[in-house]
Amino acid sequence: MPDFIRIHPKDNVVVALRTIEEGTEFEGVTAQTEIPQGHKMALRPLENGAQVVKYGFSIGHATAAITPGQWVHTHNMATNLSGEMEYTYEPDIQPVASIPAKTFQGYRRGDGKVGVRNEIWIIPTVGCVNDVAKALVKENQDLVNGSVDGLYAFTHPFGCSQTGEDHAQTRKMLASLVRHPNAGAVLVLSLGCENLTKEQFLAELGDFDPNRVKFLTCQQTDDEMRDGRALLQACADFAKQFKREEIPASELVIGMKCGGSDGLSGITANPVVGRFSDMLVAQGGSTVLTEVPEMFGAEGFLMNRCINEAVFNKAVDMINGFKAYFIRHNEVVYDNPSPGNKQGGITTLEDKSCGCVQKGGTAPIMDVIGYGDAVTTKGLNMLYGPGNDLVSATALTAAGAHIILFTTGRGTPFGAPAPTMKLSTNTPLATKKANWIDFNAGLVADGIKTLVESAQDLMDMVLEVASGKQTRAEERDFREISIFKDGVVL
Repeated sequence: MPDFIRIHPKDNVVVALRTIEEGTEFEGVTAQTEIPQGHKMALRPLENGAQVVKYGFSIGHATAAITPGQWVHTHNMATNLSGEMEYTYEPDIQPVASIPAKTFQGYRRGDGKVGVRNEIWIIPTVGCVNDVAKALVKENQDLVNGSVDGLYAFTHPFGCSQTGEDHAQTRKMLASLVRHPNAGAVLVLSLGCENLTKEQFLAELGDFDPNRVKFLTCQQTDDEMRDGRALLQACADFAKQFKREEIPASELVIGMKCGGSDGLSGITANPVVGRFSDMLVAQGGSTVLTEVPEMFGAEGFLMNRCINEAVFNKAVDMINGFKAYFIRHNEVVYDNPSPGNKQGGITTLEDKSCGCVQKGGTAPIMDVIGYGDAVTTKGLNMLYGPGNDLVSATALTAAGAHIILFTTGRGTPFGAPAPTMKLSTNTPLATKKANWIDFNAGLVADGIKTLVESAQDLMDMVLEVASGKQTRAEERDFREISIFKDGVVL
């Protein structure tokens, strides 16, 4: 197993692929102290104020003189970031060469869309009926048979006492979930007095198949459990008509997300996902990259890959709009790495962001979509959303992601409504939390697999999951939603 990796020839730091003992040598440099796995070691002298370069890109500056072999982290370097920036479109577009599409066994819907699950979803329009939704799920599991893969409720605390943009975002998000093709049928559950009215919801939802989407307003029935049962029976009868059939991978939409990152995230799991993304795009499929705050400081990796200036301008508006959101709330835009991130070796937001955007591969960025919007353009898309795991994974689901690839260096058990595959950045995590982790990208750091080999393995596993193989989170029935909130609660 190698000791360190120098990611780019221009780098003046290297990353420890395992915990390195004091005295270990690399390229003629001797470690002056123990270097934890995922952390950085200086390759050459850095004066106070000198740029620290990783991924071939500045990830901050030294705050003290650093000598070769020193550990480089929060004690001796800091971010370069501040507020909004101006960007100039200088296209650097490298289309991926087309390859024949692989196939999977999925569900073809009546409107032509494709699902990888055939589930019945209960979507509450307001938090007041959450327990009714959960009771309906618990008491009607007998309906899960034949080709129906499951019955689930996605509860949340909103739908009432919200105003303005928050109210609109809740309405838009819930309607987007109702339209998701992984749901063979949906029961929309309301109370009756919430400010997210049925009329508003219908207007947001637009055209829908009344055989697929049912509505129940609890205040308008004397027994919501009895009437809910009848509507769920109708949902099950409708969903059972769908059977798995061979579908090209070009119809897949895959969300890409990271959380609990460490110093190996940008070296193993994220670039493996990036190469997977290029492979899927080459087959005519679609991928979605989100977590806007974790693009701050790494915009240079993304902006000039926009397919045209109109998409570039949408990307600029997304980045600067999110920075303005931070500033509006008196938050600094560069104070992002969590304690767990820092413990894992990530020092600055640039460090985190440069690793994060590796998930985007090299394909051109075809579109930039808003929160709650669906992917409509084939290829790599960028999605407006925060870094928060639950919020951004929900947004990816609402965008139409059939499956979410979630890379992590520290582990997390949660699942989104879409099957959520966990990819570990290191083998110790994959071994310790085998009940959480679906795929071990740590084999790259171990020298057992190349990035391309791991990406090919990941493609095979994604197609298996798309064909019905459950993720670890699905096996434990871990699935939930979280809706982006900005304003007041009345």
